[in-house]
Amino acid sequence: MPVLPAWLADPLWDQFAALLPERPAVDPAHPVGCHRPRIGDRIVFDKLLQLLRFGCSYQAIADTTCSATTIRNRRDEWISVGVFARLKQIALESYDRIVGLELDQIAVDGSITKAPGGGEVAGRSPVDRGKQGLNRSGMTDGYGIPLGRVLAGANRHDSPLLAPTLDLLEHLGPLPDDITVRLDAGYDSDKTRTELAARNLHGRIAHKGEKAPIQASERWHVERTHAWQNAFHRLACCYERRATVANAFFDLADTIITIRSLIRRTWTTHHWDHRPKRRP
Repeated sequence: MPVLPAWLADPLWDQFAALLPERPAVDPAHPVGCHRPRIGDRIVFDKLLQLLRFGCSYQAIADTTCSATTIRNRRDEWISVGVFARLKQIALESYDRIVGLELDQIAVDGSITKAPGGGEVAGRSPVDRGKQGLNRSGMTDGYGIPLGRVLAGANRHDSPLLAPTLDLLEHLGPLPDDITVRLDAGYDSDKTRTELAARNLHGRIAHKGEKAPIQASERWHVERTHAWQNAFHRLACCYERRATVANAFFDLADTIITIRSLIRRTWTTHHWDHRPKRRP
């Protein structure tokens, strides 16, 4: 059974393949008859999708078509040329052009997940008996489209991660003049208000000690996006030790979320080749 339905996997691969550098099928430096053909990029890409969705080890997902070493090497090759980051940027630009990002309403919140392998962005988790964990400070638009994230150890509080998270807005191009940032009570401090004022942003911050359902504000969109991301088991329990690799998997997951939302929201208003027969 495929990891993603064809209406989502095919356009994802088409754009991903367009970003890959051209490579010969065999290494010209090797003498004839003394080399193996290069494993197809589509095969490795499908393996990365399986890793992202199921969260299993490289050895478990490897088979006769592709080894674990090939998956790792090709992954690092693609990271070095910035394919995953560029793919996410293209998905955001396409969504903004067709549907429109709701950048006047932004939500930021952190989410702590497991990181059993430790690594560069792991730390002692305060909610998991001091085990290694990962805290991601995620930012979404008013609908819940992931705009970016900052990864840190689980022992890092959400509030200090707000400034580097908001700095990611600089990569989104022209921004509305009036932007409201919705935050939970963990950000209720003078330091947070100073950071927002320095960027000419308006803050809607929940007050400490006052209980209110999350539906009372538009902050629930970022919580839903965290749930979407945690549906990819490699993000919910991260074994990657390098920050660059962890961010690459997050970029791939964010791209899937963005394209899926784009197809669902345009299904009733646009027509294209290979459009799903039913609304996804």
